Amino acid sequence: MPNRYPLWKHLLIAAVLAAGVVFALPNVFGEDPAVQISGERGVMIDTGLAARVAGALEAGGVPAHSVALEDGRLLARFGDTETQLKAQDLLRADLGPGYIVALNLAPAMPRWLAATGLLPMYLGLDLRGGVHFLMEVDMPAAVAQAEERYTGDVRTLLREARVRYRSVGRDPQGGLQVRLRTAEARDEAARRIDREFPDLTVTEEDFGGEDFRLRLALNEEAVRATREFALQQNVTTLRNRVNELGVAEPVIQRQGDSRIVVQLPGVQDTARAKDILGATATLEFRMVDEEHSVSDAQAGRVPAGSRLYHERNGRPVLLYRQLMLTGDSIIDAASGIDQQTGSPAVFITLDGKGARLFSERTKDKIGRSMAVVFIENKTDVRRVDGRDVRTRRTIEEVINIAVIRDRLGKRFQITGLDNTAEARDLALLLRAGALAAPIEIIEERTVGPSLGQDNIDQGLRSVIIGFCLVLGFMAFWYRRFGLVANLALAANLVLIVAVLSMLQATLTLPGIAGIVLTVGMAVDANVLIFERIREELRNRNTPQASIQSGYQKAFSTILDANVTTLIAAVVLFGFGTGPIKGFAITLSIGIVTSMFTAIMGTRAVVGLVYGGRRVTALSI
Repeated sequence: MPNRYPLWKHLLIAAVLAAGVVFALPNVFGEDPAVQISGERGVMIDTGLAARVAGALEAGGVPAHSVALEDGRLLARFGDTETQLKAQDLLRADLGPGYIVALNLAPAMPRWLAATGLLPMYLGLDLRGGVHFLMEVDMPAAVAQAEERYTGDVRTLLREARVRYRSVGRDPQGGLQVRLRTAEARDEAARRIDREFPDLTVTEEDFGGEDFRLRLALNEEAVRATREFALQQNVTTLRNRVNELGVAEPVIQRQGDSRIVVQLPGVQDTARAKDILGATATLEFRMVDEEHSVSDAQAGRVPAGSRLYHERNGRPVLLYRQLMLTGDSIIDAASGIDQQTGSPAVFITLDGKGARLFSERTKDKIGRSMAVVFIENKTDVRRVDGRDVRTRRTIEEVINIAVIRDRLGKRFQITGLDNTAEARDLALLLRAGALAAPIEIIEERTVGPSLGQDNIDQGLRSVIIGFCLVLGFMAFWYRRFGLVANLALAANLVLIVAVLSMLQATLTLPGIAGIVLTVGMAVDANVLIFERIREELRNRNTPQASIQSGYQKAFSTILDANVTTLIAAVVLFGFGTGPIKGFAITLSIGIVTSMFTAIMGTRAVVGLVYGGRRVTALSI
């Protein structure tokens, strides 16, 4: 039958539209201002805490819509942002250390919809409000640190090879400089360094007399790897620290070769965010005191030379005060599997100085237990007499206890872990305990929640105005066919929101601009089709033949236009950053969905209206 779609195509279109409505539905209900409470390591979040929070809010005269456990965190929901801010100050003062009290916006979906696991699309910093930092990693310092680590390694190599040298040090201009006593010693040193350290480029320098020198410099590949490692480790460290803020959907990503973008939606306290991101964290390796009683130490009888610590689960452990090693000597840590036992393990790499110290200090301690202590300096903010009072505190907790199986040196492993997840977490802590290279905040801005709401309102207004203008024009100019195009346009908007929600993509203000542009582009395909149908009618073709020919002949033009735009969007996504990526994402999604709705969707509706019957005129 002419201009009739087969049943399977109708079912496909109906299934896609139904799925689109379901995935887009969570966005209809909006979000509630909420205070999110999560525990630091070892602190449990349970129903007892929920009751305590509800009681504190009631006693403080701060009404809450609900206080409930959701996904391992405690959420207290409120009616407005002013009440939300009061609740945050009250709960920070009431709960004290051990809990992270952060602002959040929680989806306001009904329970039956929340039970499906569907979520609304995320809102970016410019729509939700929050803090934006652009940080630059000091790459020359990262390379200088790498060169400094080789200084001790080169000294050790020459000493063990009995090559006489005057000095080994880092040149302020870059690289290392080795001064030797004879030309023979210089040649021997060059051969050994070239063989043992393939990352170093060795150049001979002869100043005459008895001044024989070697200049050592990291080769291009090593410099590139050092810079990449510094950037990646700093991103990991910052992400680990941002978790302390309890921020929902933070954005921490690299920008270019030396910069890191940190966006914290919902965070308004810039000073607190700086404190967290700039916090220092270190590691210490200490031997376990197995000769004295932990119970006596808990009772106050701590033996001289020892100190009482606690593990993450609160269990006390007695450690010697004498330090075995600090985390400053760790240059790499990776999780893996012990080849002998098949159990999870963390593989540690130390610098030259740390390797010598660790080897010397563990050679007579085989079979004894050693603990890894994680030390972090934190800043707590309390509201006192209307002012923010910041107090610093130090957290010291034992994150691992393992038995020394062999004399430890430059590379060793930590075993005794429960599972691979714990091994990955420990490797992360060891790597992210400190920044690999200094970072500097070169750009900082705060977007208030009211400005974010203004952006949402203006963006929504622009979409509605553009949508209504297009609807009016299409209905006026193309009559009944214009109404069909309007249905496709509405379906296209629903599908864009559904795909953003399904992918859990972040909607930004440029993303809204992409949606507005897509509204115009989506109807453009129908304009091409309808004008082609009009042309066929002017050529005195029958209505049914004109519809058939209009869709067929316009398809190649529509495909070319959309593919070229899609290529541009992919390029924008690949080379752009932040806001440009948001624009490219919504534009790409809109192009694909508009092709579906403007061609398949309208063809199906036109087929239902005109297909399979005699038609003498078209309302176009």
